[in-house]
Amino acid sequence: MTCITEATGTLLCTGATAEKNSTLLAQYQIEVPAHWNGTLALYSHGYNSFTVPLPPQDAGDPVTGDYLLSQGYALAGSAYARAGWSLQQAFEDQIALLDLFGITFGKPQRTIAWGHSLGGMITAGLVQLFPDRFTAALPMCGVVAGGPGVWNQGLDSELAITTLLPQIPFKIINFTGDAAVNYGKALAALALAQKTPQGRARIALSAALADVPGWVDPASPEPAARDYVTQEANQALWDSNIDFLFAFFGRAELEARAGGQFSWNTGVDYRVQLSHSTDRAEVKALYAAAGLDLNKDLDKLNATPRIAADPAAAAYVAKYIAYNGELNMPVLTMHTTGDGLVEVTDENAYASVVRSAGDNNLLRQVFVHRAGHCTFTPAETISAFKTLVQRIDTGRWEDSTSPAAMNASAANLGPGFNFIVAGTPAHVIPTAPSFLNFHPDKFLRPFDARNLEE
Repeated sequence: MTCITEATGTLLCTGATAEKNSTLLAQYQIEVPAHWNGTLALYSHGYNSFTVPLPPQDAGDPVTGDYLLSQGYALAGSAYARAGWSLQQAFEDQIALLDLFGITFGKPQRTIAWGHSLGGMITAGLVQLFPDRFTAALPMCGVVAGGPGVWNQGLDSELAITTLLPQIPFKIINFTGDAAVNYGKALAALALAQKTPQGRARIALSAALADVPGWVDPASPEPAARDYVTQEANQALWDSNIDFLFAFFGRAELEARAGGQFSWNTGVDYRVQLSHSTDRAEVKALYAAAGLDLNKDLDKLNATPRIAADPAAAAYVAKYIAYNGELNMPVLTMHTTGDGLVEVTDENAYASVVRSAGDNNLLRQVFVHRAGHCTFTPAETISAFKTLVQRIDTGRWEDSTSPAAMNASAANLGPGFNFIVAGTPAHVIPTAPSFLNFHPDKFLRPFDARNLEE
């Protein structure tokens, strides 16, 4: 461990932890303010690389990190020893970092787990697997429907593209070094389909099977409820700009890690899936405008040979991780309503399994009306963190998570915290707090620990 004292008096330490029975090293970063309040915030970063581990992060953004340090919180975060779907490594590496922190600086009075995206998923997993090590958790924009569910839902969407847009066939599973080739073919098929009303209607159907929102730009207002043309164009942008990267490169990485093909659609009726989708009205309208028979396409999807998973590979993805709903501590989740990578319906899946475990009084979920994946302002993140700390301090939620209370808390932080970074090139956009009352629809392909018990 190497430590330096910064101008603010904060002690910044870096180093690496070794994994058990492995030569892998996980880089980490720790920051302890001069007047530490005894609480440690353990940050889990998201999935930003398919191959090369990221540098360590102990906060989602420097503005939020600096604020928490100024309030006396210590920060820590591991880079994880491997890139990709690194939950297995993250669980071990984050706990090893907690152990190291305790040995070096003393056991924290309270430890709060927090993280974004895959890091939100890791955060929820840490408090499930190691409840005695944490006081509370803040999973943000997290993959909290669990691994099997989100990958199965993605498979449904990808199946619709490759089945209904056959001009450029491509694989969606069983990648053996050819993910890049199939990714290129998928992009070409998407671009070709986007040129015709029929192709656009089928892209909308694919999006509907994963509940991809029709809103992509966080700096723009949400399209009108019946502006289906704009909604579909935005869904195509989600595919081409980010979702296909995970559908091909991310799936290939996890297939290699899990030792086989891990998703399945056995027993799935795509007519039923569409009937539950938040995008069903858009699909019906675009199919009618294109002169297409929606029932015929749904029949074709349902007649497509089913895909079965390799049992060992599916078991690996369920282990890392499917949720059992047992919280044992306060958990506050936060999600944007227009997230097209990790859809907001993930939150419904998580709430459902928490209710089944009888711990719904420990869970609160808040929502931000904005497009984008994890596009929170520092003020919104700090407001959520402060709300969770208040719950720890008082033992009660009461109305602390109401949109009015959280928007007021965020606004009070001032313009230096109320902004997002977006656009090409990226630039700072002043942004008002946007918490709202919102109830996400049902997640379309739920799979959690209840399934494992069947």
